[in-house]
Amino acid sequence: MRAWLSARSPKSPRNPGSTWLGRLLRGRRLDRNALRRGSDRAETAVLGMLLASFLAGAPFAAHAAGSWTYAASTREAQAQQASLHQVPATLLQAPTPLAITEGGSEAQARWRAPDGQVRTGQVFVLSAAPEGSRVTVWINQAGQLTDSPLRHSQVTGRMYLSEALAVAALAAALITVGVAARWALDRRRLAAWDAEWLSAGPRWSPRR
Repeated sequence: MRAWLSARSPKSPRNPGSTWLGRLLRGRRLDRNALRRGSDRAETAVLGMLLASFLAGAPFAAHAAGSWTYAASTREAQAQQASLHQVPATLLQAPTPLAITEGGSEAQARWRAPDGQVRTGQVFVLSAAPEGSRVTVWINQAGQLTDSPLRHSQVTGRMYLSEALAVAALAAALITVGVAARWALDRRRLAAWDAEWLSAGPRWSPRR
């Protein structure tokens, strides 16, 4: 048993060309191999153009989408800051355990609208507070509760998200083009194989 193990040759290092990436690159090289068909070279050219388009277009798409989203979100934040108001509200009751929500509590409160009318409603408080406590809420021109204006972190978050979505959309579009081109070239290759077989097959078939 030991002799058999010692006689075995050591394991040869893995050939880089045997990996999936090596096979992919080996089949896409622009060389003068006589076995490589025109459709193979066309597929290599298409893939190269699509890759170059992605590398050149991704930064532009991300910058364009991010700039547009940042400008639009900034205008939205400025409009909200101009139309919304921050007013004090008085709690009419202490938050109860049944009203506790994630990260805070809700309680009935009273506040004064911009037109002077008194309004009531459920407000969100970050911590339990006794009845009669004053909290700050955001209201619109009609005196209704609303969310706070967009913060700068939210504006930049929208910008980064739009940049990522723009790059992903570009990649999806180019992949779709690549798949369509591959499908068309495969049909062309199959038609060429059928034509070659019709011309060469009878010569290989046994005579009867």
